[in-house]
Amino acid sequence: MKIRSLAAKFNLVFLGVSVLGFCAAGIVTDTMLTENAREETMQHARLLMQASDAATRYTGAQVTPLLENRLKFEFLPQAVPTFAAIEHLHQLLKAYPNYSYKQATLNPTNPRNLAQGWERPLVEQLRAAPKTTELTGQRISAAGPALYIARPIRIQDRACLACHGKPEDAPGTMLDIYGREHGFGWKLGETVGAHVISVPMAVPLERANTLLRTYMLSLLGIFGFLFVALNVMVHLFVTRRLKQLSRVADDVSLGRAEAAAIDTRGGDELAGLARSFDRMRTSLTSAMKMLDE
Repeated sequence: MKIRSLAAKFNLVFLGVSVLGFCAAGIVTDTMLTENAREETMQHARLLMQASDAATRYTGAQVTPLLENRLKFEFLPQAVPTFAAIEHLHQLLKAYPNYSYKQATLNPTNPRNLAQGWERPLVEQLRAAPKTTELTGQRISAAGPALYIARPIRIQDRACLACHGKPEDAPGTMLDIYGREHGFGWKLGETVGAHVISVPMAVPLERANTLLRTYMLSLLGIFGFLFVALNVMVHLFVTRRLKQLSRVADDVSLGRAEAAAIDTRGGDELAGLARSFDRMRTSLTSAMKMLDE
């Protein structure tokens, strides 16, 4: 169907441009909000990693020295910095059940630290690349998409080998608790595991989706308002005046001298066209009168 109306053509172009702009804005905004959600989640993961490091350093510097004499006669897991960090994070994450922290180890003393499932490939990757200080990525958890951070656990202090070198060198009270089968044979400089933190993206993504819906509805309202406003302006300043000129031209072409006056007010192009047409009508009327005489 051929479109004849100027207003219809204008609306068609406006709608086409609006749809393209709306889609482009939606894609760009969705990408930005999703990236912001990812960055927010990653910040939470890094904050938890810093909390673990802080607990480890505090225990090593403030707690273990106070128990040094007692540790000569009794093994206290609470005095081990890594054990304290794990307990500290587990207490903290009770309020966030979908978060997880683990010192995933290939051959741990405590069975709860054994690297399993998706954690094991991360440890193997860190072992294969000794210069790597951090791995990040995304996985699918029971709560939906989640981001993880994995940092290597490397034996950089010979003091660690007192408990994890040979079983016969380990404290007897430690062997009474954990046995002689696991957590030994570690070597200086070896990557034995990884600090792994997993943080769900559900809440940031839901917030991003809510913001996207609000933004797109607002944008749709703005486009709707512009559509109505521009149509009113086109009608008042263009099509209405063009229709008037068309009616007057029809009247003049049919010899009706009583044709309605043309509105020539304004300084725009249509006002100039109206003045030119009014002069032409006046000249044509005068010429017709001369012919009649």
